[in-house]
Amino acid sequence: MLIESNNIASHNEGLLKKHQNKFAFTASEIENAESIIQKLIDFQIAIPSWALGTGGTRFGRFAGGGEPRSLEEKIEDVGLLHKLNNASGAISLHIPWDIPTDYKAIKTLAAQHGLKFDAMNSNTFQDQANAEHTYRYGSLQNVNKAVRKQAIAHNIEVIKHGIELGSDSLTVWLADGSNFPGQLNFRKAYQNTLESLEEIYDALPSNWKLFLEYKCAEPNFYSTTVADWGQSYSYVQKLGDKAKTLVDLGHHLPNANIEQIVSILLMDNKLGGFHFNDSKYGDDDLTAGALKPYQLFLIFNELVEGMDARGMNHAKDLGWMIDASHNIKDPLEDLLQSVEAIMIAYAQALSVDRKALEQAQEENDVVKAQEILQNAFRTDVRALVAEARLRSGAALNPVELYRSLAVRSNLIGERGLKTMATGL
Repeated sequence: MLIESNNIASHNEGLLKKHQNKFAFTASEIENAESIIQKLIDFQIAIPSWALGTGGTRFGRFAGGGEPRSLEEKIEDVGLLHKLNNASGAISLHIPWDIPTDYKAIKTLAAQHGLKFDAMNSNTFQDQANAEHTYRYGSLQNVNKAVRKQAIAHNIEVIKHGIELGSDSLTVWLADGSNFPGQLNFRKAYQNTLESLEEIYDALPSNWKLFLEYKCAEPNFYSTTVADWGQSYSYVQKLGDKAKTLVDLGHHLPNANIEQIVSILLMDNKLGGFHFNDSKYGDDDLTAGALKPYQLFLIFNELVEGMDARGMNHAKDLGWMIDASHNIKDPLEDLLQSVEAIMIAYAQALSVDRKALEQAQEENDVVKAQEILQNAFRTDVRALVAEARLRSGAALNPVELYRSLAVRSNLIGERGLKTMATGL
């Protein structure tokens, strides 16, 4: 299904007067409104190929219908999102789920939808068809060198696919770890993992980055080989300048101060990017900002301050991606909501009075510092986010237009009711 520009124009026309009133008031309240709008227009959030279908729980999966059956249909779905919000201009592929049969045709299709290829993702947390060795006891950490070599070869293959598509980064997430005390030697597991990562790192093109993701638990529940930001930092420090830590908001122990982690990694030039989601209990992979919007704002507050301190380009110098699982929602609606929440948190952080905040910090004025941050968080910036979409030719209310055009029903009509997205 394609969404035409006239559909968007007609939708916007019906909402324009109400939006203009809201925007005029919001812009009058925020001193740097125009600067924020331009930054919002430039900011793009990658969509992962695996988030376009219905996610599952440990006990079941309830497909929603019309799910993409191929890489081509995944690209088309991200194209729909990007047409609606003009903020989802990249797709992140997962190998072997998304191996192109024709690189040129896939690149052409992506370009037609205004999309680029974000970080490539390897998969050594599942056994692959016709693989000689199993990852039951880990991949890059495995005591069996042949298993490690197989996992290394897979990651290098992923890099080669990415080169063909124009990507410039590899994300490595490992399920490696142990379920029981004594199952493995922690020191040897670390050394094996580091040696494996060094081989993968050596295969990177000069303009590429390696993002090493961490996770405190699951699927192993006694130890995880890359369990937290400190362990990831230890690896990427040893690997070199092209290696960075990737932060997934759901991959922390309860009440972890993620904004402080982000600040330190950014200060040391070792923050690679983000997987945005939200959680209540663990790695819930819920809609970004659905449960902890203030935490999301505080993270962006540190990002804006840290990136500006380093003279970084907000839109290009870090990797921005959603990583969510849609158990009961329409995946495309959920992704539209996540992008909106991320944009709102970013806009709120951009509106913080930096000079006043710095002065309050220097004077140990705790109350004033809190007031500055909370005033920014409580400011309704939705009109700025909508204005950024309007100026870039997207919809004032993406979810409303998605529903009015009956996009999901149309996708079911094209693809069928019982389709299942590849890779899930």
